[in-house]
Amino acid sequence: MRLFCLYTQNCFLPLHRFCQHTGRMDWLYNAFFEHSALQAMVVLSVICALGLALGKIKVLGISLGVTFVFFVGILAGHLGFSIDPRMLLYAENFGLVLFVYALGLQVGPGFFSAFRKDGLTLNALAMGVVIVGTLFAVALSFAMQIPIGDMVGVLCGAVTNTPALAAAQDALKQLGLPNSSPALGCAVTYPLGVVGVILALFFMRRFFVKPSDIVEEGEDHSATYISSYQVHNPAVFGKNLREISHFINHPFVISRLWRNGKVSIPVGSSVLQEGDRLLVISSEEDNKALTFLFGEQENTDWNKDDIDWNAIDSQLISQRILITRPELNGKKLGALKLRSNYGVNISRIYRSGVQLLASPGLRLQLGDRVTVVGEAASIKNVERVLGNAVKSLNEPNLISVFIGMMIGLIIGSIPFFIPGMDTPVRLGLAGGPVIVGILIGTFGPRMHMITYTTQSANLMLRALGLALYLACLGLDAGVHFFEVVMRPEGALWILAGFLLTVLPVLVVGLVALKVMHIDFGTVSGMLCGSMANPMALNYSNDTLPGDHPSVAYATVYPVCTFARVIIAQVVILAML
Repeated sequence: MRLFCLYTQNCFLPLHRFCQHTGRMDWLYNAFFEHSALQAMVVLSVICALGLALGKIKVLGISLGVTFVFFVGILAGHLGFSIDPRMLLYAENFGLVLFVYALGLQVGPGFFSAFRKDGLTLNALAMGVVIVGTLFAVALSFAMQIPIGDMVGVLCGAVTNTPALAAAQDALKQLGLPNSSPALGCAVTYPLGVVGVILALFFMRRFFVKPSDIVEEGEDHSATYISSYQVHNPAVFGKNLREISHFINHPFVISRLWRNGKVSIPVGSSVLQEGDRLLVISSEEDNKALTFLFGEQENTDWNKDDIDWNAIDSQLISQRILITRPELNGKKLGALKLRSNYGVNISRIYRSGVQLLASPGLRLQLGDRVTVVGEAASIKNVERVLGNAVKSLNEPNLISVFIGMMIGLIIGSIPFFIPGMDTPVRLGLAGGPVIVGILIGTFGPRMHMITYTTQSANLMLRALGLALYLACLGLDAGVHFFEVVMRPEGALWILAGFLLTVLPVLVVGLVALKVMHIDFGTVSGMLCGSMANPMALNYSNDTLPGDHPSVAYATVYPVCTFARVIIAQVVILAML
């Protein structure tokens, strides 16, 4: 390693000296070595571009992705590249804020729903991984005599969590202490943090997983289920739908009503008669209650992907319409009175890949796709009401992005005290914007805030911010990185990082698998999400059937990311 570093450093010396001593090449020298705004942009752009390109290379099916920017920055710092310290600090902070705020917007809509039903169990287990890892880190800090600031950086690398690293650095800055050592610890342990989770999952599957622990078929996690019924219950004969809806505490939407060979869109005043056929949208667990209510469930499978809804009957058609009118953002579906005004029915709503029941109390969001059933002329009128202008959604609403980041930074700077600690805790540059992003992503539409961004736009913001942050972090840490690695404490950090990656995963994973009897696909996704490790998730998706790993990962990732940001600060402020 030392020979490689000396070789690469010597490769750049001729260029450096040639540019420095050749007057005709001053512009090239200035572009790479003379501190200025232009030079900072050139150096960071080269680091980001090279790191992103190398990050696409797979070794044994594993690639580091944008994280490779971090290691290219370390190499650049070791080779003598640098930028103005104030510009470095600004670019690093701006990249971090942009990344965590966009991350908050992305996970916000599903953040609070992650605490319902099975999500509560998975998040409790994932928090177990976080807590066990933190306790191990504190214990290893005393056992190996590693300063707690360095150990928190080792922990951040072991769990591949760069927002937590930023929070730790911010806490050290609040105490007036040097904040570069956590970045060194993170850089040393990050590669094994990526590989360690995969090794732990492989070990668990090899020695502890039985065939019955792997679910072959993934469940349908859609929030809606379509079924048809025949009305044979005398208790509902002659009753209108408004009265019948009060008979059971299960929400449902009747999309179509067939009577005497004719189909119609039912409204609240529609009266049911014996022999009516109903197409009902509800949740699958409500089937028994609805069968008891109406009389008989038909055997037709209405949930197949290849159903041609427009061929079911000749009078009505079904069409998906995109909500693009800003004034509808945050409005309740029932307030639009589409059924009474236009004679159409909204049967389902698609939001972020999930089907939602079109209940009157559901608040609409910009970008929702609603399934409208009715006559062609009526659907055209509804299309004008809802918008359906795809082009307007492709223009990102940057006003809400900058306002959200501003509010997040203000909240992140507010000090609050924890009992038993003399130094106040601040959410900082990482915690404040991610919390505000989550809250705006969740509750913004209710306040009629336009928070919608396309998936590609959100991914662009996150990737740009993270690449900029990692480039600056690596450039700063690279000056002393290889010196640390070659010293005995470098090997100690690597050992500690590997233990912090593998032990919490094995302990909590075996509890979930053997004690709570959760299927291995869900367990693996939960563990990957708790460790913020998308590379390990790719391994799980490639080696396991179904979508259980991805669903579990998305369920626990927001909570664990937020928890690690706060815990990193608390550990440093409490122990220094």
